[in-house]
Amino acid sequence: MSKAGYSGFRLDIDDDGIALIRFDRPDRLNVLDISAKRDLIEALTQLQYDDACRVLIFTGEGRTYCAGDDVKGAFAEEQWEAARSQPVRKGRKGPIATYSSLRTISQQLNRTLMTFDKITIAAINGAAVQSGFSLALCCDFRLVAESAKMGSGTMRMGFLPDEGGHHLLVRLIGIARTKDLLLRGRLVGADEAAALGLVHEIVSPGALLDRARALALEFAHGPQVALRLLKNAIDSAVDLGFEQAAMDIAARAAISDHHPDAEEGWRAFREKRRPAFE
Repeated sequence: MSKAGYSGFRLDIDDDGIALIRFDRPDRLNVLDISAKRDLIEALTQLQYDDACRVLIFTGEGRTYCAGDDVKGAFAEEQWEAARSQPVRKGRKGPIATYSSLRTISQQLNRTLMTFDKITIAAINGAAVQSGFSLALCCDFRLVAESAKMGSGTMRMGFLPDEGGHHLLVRLIGIARTKDLLLRGRLVGADEAAALGLVHEIVSPGALLDRARALALEFAHGPQVALRLLKNAIDSAVDLGFEQAAMDIAARAAISDHHPDAEEGWRAFREKRRPAFE
């Protein structure tokens, strides 16, 4: 099933429940303008409620994953009006408009993805820079092609990494490495990204999407309620003490342990067969 009409990307969902968002502006290095970000927020909201979607993959067309914001067209009014949702004509001219744009659109996109409770996978086929980088950091899993590069790079132009990526980096790789990456505006290749703990797997470019689909299929066939509860518990545990985290997982287990998937999983284990989760 294909859902058309979005600005800057295509969305397809297959029969296994794997949704694929593919950035589709390869001639512009798959940049994200305001219309694309607003449509991504809308698409994620729809997918959250769509039972046909069980796992979500992001990737890019051509040689780039996503080169970040459309800097050249940042103040163009038309990009504020091209989204699938209602037009916004405020623009980003001036400090207050910039603040509002960041809080309600650019940061809201990352916030929406971080609270999306289905498993998400970034299949990084090429450069993932600035907002493309932070979007990948919001995903649960990151698979990267051998030739890909990633980083913020905003300091090269005197801009801040203003969409929350600095927070995600500190959680993933610590303060010292985050400062080295962001303050120096560095872009790292696949091997260094793996060494830093930014990516889960390095894959040959031709096999990247197939590997992402194989991983997605693993989750699509898994116990959906338990997977989502555990994903959220892990994300929450970062900001909790042990006792709070233990109480949180106990409350979640009270739900998952009495879900039909748990009964099916236990029965399949005893019968030495693959479980058929809901």
